[in-house]
Amino acid sequence: MGGEASLPVSFVREAFSTLAPALIIAIVIHLFLAQATRVEGYSMEPTLYGHQRLIIEKVSYRFHRPSRGDIVVLQVPGYDKLLIKRVIGLPGETIEIKDGVVWIDGQPLDEPYVKGSMRGSYPPTVIPEDSIFVMGDNRNNSSDSRVFGPVSIEHIVGHAWMRYWPLQAFSLMP
Repeated sequence: MGGEASLPVSFVREAFSTLAPALIIAIVIHLFLAQATRVEGYSMEPTLYGHQRLIIEKVSYRFHRPSRGDIVVLQVPGYDKLLIKRVIGLPGETIEIKDGVVWIDGQPLDEPYVKGSMRGSYPPTVIPEDSIFVMGDNRNNSSDSRVFGPVSIEHIVGHAWMRYWPLQAFSLMP
């Protein structure tokens, strides 16, 4: 009978000793290394579509700044949800949009990923040293830095690394 009482205790100890480290590892990965996220909306079409699932990595920007063209996930102050946008302007650059064309330091930016012709303009703006300018690829259907201004690099949650759902769209991100 004494063995029966210790069986549940033994089971609980074994389960805890297996699950606790797994939970700790999962939390550490989620907080510091990578996390899954879902594309909400259509501002990144044709690169990303609504409801696709991505894995974002959180490590690389601890070692280097974002590069132009990177797709980043941001927590923009005043927005409830994470935003997924493309880095267009870098710290210290002057960005301007004239007749639907993005200009960086007086040179037009080649953007083969953009969906359609962009409407509107944006006045010449120097991007602060600790910030980036982000835009959606579907420029006429995107709330981005044209609305909320340059974004502090500290608000970047991570870099879009891999698209994993739906399966037919599985790919590493450029």
